[in-house]
Amino acid sequence: MNRRRALIALLCAGVIGCTPLRVVTHSVSSTEAAVPAGQYTLDPHHWSIVFDVDHLHYTRFVMRFDRASARLDWPSHALEQATVQVDIDAASLDTNVDVLDRMVKGAQMLDTQRYPQIRFVSTRFERTGAANGKLMGTLTGNLTMHGATQPVTLDVTFNGYAPNPLTKQPTLGFSAHGTFSRSAFGLTTWYPAVGDAIDVRIEAEFEQPPPAGAAVAQ
Repeated sequence: MNRRRALIALLCAGVIGCTPLRVVTHSVSSTEAAVPAGQYTLDPHHWSIVFDVDHLHYTRFVMRFDRASARLDWPSHALEQATVQVDIDAASLDTNVDVLDRMVKGAQMLDTQRYPQIRFVSTRFERTGAANGKLMGTLTGNLTMHGATQPVTLDVTFNGYAPNPLTKQPTLGFSAHGTFSRSAFGLTTWYPAVGDAIDVRIEAEFEQPPPAGAAVAQ
């Protein structure tokens, strides 16, 4: 028993730093009506945007972006009324291969010197059902990349809402995935060795900033 208590104390002190009970027991609600109306911004530390594309029919080659910002406007208690705008720094593309990074960012592909920003602006959300208690739907919007704008539709899951147990601020979580044609944006280099269909996967937490002048929760 003493050894068990010692192990628990060690985990608390060394691994999770005596995480408060509210963090350990944290849960979220899938009820849209519980979400406070207002403007939310992308949590800079809890998001990912990952693209992948067919490479010589061997694998799906994976790329990610390291810098992005987003704003979610939630005016009422329904996702149909919410809108989102996402801005991605095109030059933050990371393939994990330095030479390939330069090639993809260069003039023969993304041409980030001329087109430094990738932007998605939502236009419509339609709910499609629920799975494991989570609301699901399709989010359609305009994607601007490489100087071209085309409609793109993403399958979205609303993971839930709750005040963040650390910051105390209202926080929402979403997952999304979809596919679009790179040639629709004038990105045809290396085809067909590199496929045309780009798969995108997104994980995002949005937090409502505290009112101006409010003390930050510890």
